[in-house]
Amino acid sequence: MDLKKANALAGEVSPYLLQHAHNPVAWMPWGPEVWKKARDGNRPVFLSIGYSTCHWCHVMERESFEDEKTAEILNREFIPV
Repeated sequence: MDLKKANALAGEVSPYLLQHAHNPVAWMPWGPEVWKKARDGNRPVFLSIGYSTCHWCHVMERESFEDEKTAEILNREFIPV
């Protein structure tokens, strides 16, 4: 059992999105709430696009999105989608 705190992707049905549900990045699924949060917090949206068989997407996750310090910056300065 994964004891890491889940982000907003934990409630999604997409297998790809669920792969990232326990990243320290506070990922949000695409939707109107993203834009409201961005406007209200005066922060830009950080949009990550990938797919499950993309080698470099996995490298990016391992080297950046699973890194606590990188996640802290993304979560503070952006709305990660």
